[in-house]
Amino acid sequence: MDTYRSNSPSATQKKIDALLARASTRDKIIALVTTLAISLLAIKLLVKDHDVLFLLAEFVHFIGIGFLAYKLLKHKNCAGLSLKTQQLTATFLSIRLYCSLVMEYDLHTLLDALTLVATLWVCRMMQTSVRTTYNEVLDPTPLALIVGPCVGLAIFAHPTTKHLWFNRVLWATCVYLEAISVLPQLQMMQKARVVERFTASYVFALGVARFLSCAHWILQVFDGKSYLQTALGKGIWPLMVVTSEIVQTGILADFCYYFVLSMAQGDFNVTLPV
Repeated sequence: MDTYRSNSPSATQKKIDALLARASTRDKIIALVTTLAISLLAIKLLVKDHDVLFLLAEFVHFIGIGFLAYKLLKHKNCAGLSLKTQQLTATFLSIRLYCSLVMEYDLHTLLDALTLVATLWVCRMMQTSVRTTYNEVLDPTPLALIVGPCVGLAIFAHPTTKHLWFNRVLWATCVYLEAISVLPQLQMMQKARVVERFTASYVFALGVARFLSCAHWILQVFDGKSYLQTALGKGIWPLMVVTSEIVQTGILADFCYYFVLSMAQGDFNVTLPV
């Protein structure tokens, strides 16, 4: 059974939290943008084929699920894990797998299939073997509240390629769902405040995967190539893709900061601020 530390944040973390609390929203945005810009520049210089970033994102996501598998099998516990996020993840992976099969079959299709099977297994475990450790009270977000707006937005903004209209709307829905699928998990962790190491490692892996995916699309723009237009079509859709990638990276950036801070202090559980 996993144990949760109830320790209060360390003196170092308290000082950093106080510094962040004093910083204005403008200062925080500037710091975040600067950090991301430096990271993107480093990736641009080190990685020649930016398509590799997509493969790395899929691989890191799969590794994150590995942390959950260990937690579920070894500790027989899913405490702190959001079933709603897992179901949303399975939904957008199913849609993306379908779109890959009918629109552009490649290596991503295989990786999506593996990740989908693993995610469905996590959902199954949470609903059966370890159901008694799932805290449904902390995971109340209605799925329709997330899926509905994504479908509506997809009807308005979707690829303008030559594929069937239905498939293009599904593709857009998948992109929007992926961008916000982690929200129930983040809300659950914020309510609990203390996140045990395996769940924290999984969410951190998601953050890294999202950043790599975001870097892929942004660097395509910097390369001055027409990839976004040829692969995604024209109009507002390419902008929506890049915006969605930035949104999902930003959503997880705050948690990733506290995760790194906790690891640096030797605390394998992550304590979130009130």
